[in-house]
Amino acid sequence: MGARAAEVYDVVGIGFGPSNLSLAVALEEHNVHTPDEPVTAVFLERQEKFGWHRNMLLPATTMQIPFLKDIATFRNPASRYSFVSYLHASGRLASFVNNQTFFPTRQEFHQYLEWVASNFGDRVSYGAQVVGLSRPGEGSGPGVPPYLEVEIRGEADRARRSVRARNVVVSTGLVPRMPEGVPCDDRVWHSSQFLTGFRRLGRAGLRSVAVVGAGQSAAEITRFLHDSVPEAQVHSIIPSYGYSLADDTPFANQVFDPNAVDDYYFGTDRTRQAFWDYHKNTNYSVVDDDVIRDLYRRSYEEDVRGTRRLHFLNLTRVSEVKRSGDDTRVLLMNGETRELEVDLCVFATGYHAMEPTGLLGELDQYCLRDEAGRHRVDRDYRLMAGPELPGAVYLQGGTEHTHGLSSSLLSNIAVRSGEIAESIVSRRRIQRELDEPISAEPAGKSR
Repeated sequence: MGARAAEVYDVVGIGFGPSNLSLAVALEEHNVHTPDEPVTAVFLERQEKFGWHRNMLLPATTMQIPFLKDIATFRNPASRYSFVSYLHASGRLASFVNNQTFFPTRQEFHQYLEWVASNFGDRVSYGAQVVGLSRPGEGSGPGVPPYLEVEIRGEADRARRSVRARNVVVSTGLVPRMPEGVPCDDRVWHSSQFLTGFRRLGRAGLRSVAVVGAGQSAAEITRFLHDSVPEAQVHSIIPSYGYSLADDTPFANQVFDPNAVDDYYFGTDRTRQAFWDYHKNTNYSVVDDDVIRDLYRRSYEEDVRGTRRLHFLNLTRVSEVKRSGDDTRVLLMNGETRELEVDLCVFATGYHAMEPTGLLGELDQYCLRDEAGRHRVDRDYRLMAGPELPGAVYLQGGTEHTHGLSSSLLSNIAVRSGEIAESIVSRRRIQRELDEPISAEPAGKSR
């Protein structure tokens, strides 16, 4: 796909993961059902092809959301891009039903996303790195065209070009978080690098491995290494006293319902804090029940056999990682400091929220912020800004402080994308009505 620089698109999406893929679906379905109000859109993706958390597509791992929370169904149950439609097209609908589960494997859900993305190849530029946004020309006021310049650098030729957008939707994803002072290298990885690094390094020579973290990814990687490297000692370094259970009970899961966004957005400070205090255990630093029980069972069976390979280092933190050649020494703190020598250390230490400041560059000065210095975001996920910003910027992520727990999750993805699409269409409709000249009454007899 080649975006034409001279054309002004209604929507330019930065990033083409599940969120902006869902937006692409919503916009296409709008164009089908409202052909007299078409919306033009292109998407810019840094990766060379579509991919979503490829390095965590571990064998037998399942999604933590039901298949009905795909990228379309909650917005449009009749969508041709639903997970059920994918199963039908793949000839596996009956088999999936026979499997009697709401939770597909992560590998199958990734295949579903790839299937949807394959229908939008003409609207996506892969290998396109967006380096910033700017206003067209200089100055402000009525003389400035009502669009933003999206500057792109190609990964292949490094050449720069720009695309014009009336609306920009930022969905660049989460940023891997490593402990301060611990860089990644060929033996120290973040979980987002795991499968690629493991395939490159291989299991030969791995005698001791460590996984740092207390969440779902940490537990899954620990189990994977215990299975895949049967001769290695596997150390799970956990800051809490063991893994904590994810609360996926029906009442707790209501915090991910579309209506909960309104409760959070329009709630008081006390209401918002209650969301986090009472319900952060639905998603953050928690592990599914079946994974916890499986790891505990493995540990118990090793106790029975008297051949321990799986070690849980509870209430323990990593203070430093020392590297020398292939030697990796992890400094552990648990009342006292000690060293653990390993061949590989994986940090499943989570992610930083999406932060649009870098992309906005000088335009960030026109965006409004709250008392804590965070971006103010309207209910439709649009950055609040002054009139100097000649276009709208929407965020798919990075809005936990305004929209709640589901801001960076798949649970509300279909509805969120639909709301952004509706906002773009509605605001364009209003602007066109304002721009239409008022016709004079035809001359006639005065009364």
